[in-house]
Amino acid sequence: MPPRVHPAAGFDAALVERVLADALAPGVRVYGICGLQGCGKSTLAAQVAARARSRGLRVAVVSVDDVYFGRRERQRLARRVHPLLATRGPPGTHDVALGRATLDALREGAPVALPRFDKLADTRLPPSRWHRVDAVDLTLFEGWFLCTPAQDEAALREPLNAIEREHDADGRWRHYCNDALAREYPALWSRIDRLLFLQPPGFETVPAWRWEQERALQARRAGPHAMDRARVARFVQLFERVSRQALRTLPDIADLTLRLDAQRRPVDGIPP
Repeated sequence: MPPRVHPAAGFDAALVERVLADALAPGVRVYGICGLQGCGKSTLAAQVAARARSRGLRVAVVSVDDVYFGRRERQRLARRVHPLLATRGPPGTHDVALGRATLDALREGAPVALPRFDKLADTRLPPSRWHRVDAVDLTLFEGWFLCTPAQDEAALREPLNAIEREHDADGRWRHYCNDALAREYPALWSRIDRLLFLQPPGFETVPAWRWEQERALQARRAGPHAMDRARVARFVQLFERVSRQALRTLPDIADLTLRLDAQRRPVDGIPP
């Protein structure tokens, strides 16, 4: 029987050990952990890092969320391209060059400062507050859409949800995000040596998971950009198109897929 532990309490130790063993496969310097919002990928990455450190390994954990553009840059994008780009999240709102440079330095064993994004303040922390690391043995790179390919143009024609119907009727925003996904992100994904996909039962579980995540953030520290449940449900719609594309494509792209149930418990284990 596979472990059935809610990520809030941490994943089962045996599963964490299996993920670490997979991450330490020959030739792996950057190990990707992908999963939709609130699925437990950050929890798993932290557990794997802690287990690796207990064995004397030097580990860095990097999130794709930490290379979001800050508010000012997103506001410039909103004025120049489309108002929805003021909101962090979808492809096109990340500093991909910063992500590439960070992973390259970690791969090469060079000292580097790890960028950090403050979600409650909704902006990236200044470089003076980034954590600096020396050479590492393993980098864990986690994010909600790692290695997700762009959609075909035909798939972009019709709005998918209320956000797209009300604010992107002409498709400018979704075409911009999709073009960024096709043009900019593959060079970032190419830094990943091996990928684990945490697969939810469907996108329908994501709003509740993201609300739990928001409540946990606010419990640690409230901020002016904190969201109530209605705002979270609306916010998640910005991620829906690429999330559904991830669900369609990543089981065939990832090196390993771990299926989760609606309570974020593993349905099956990782094969030895």
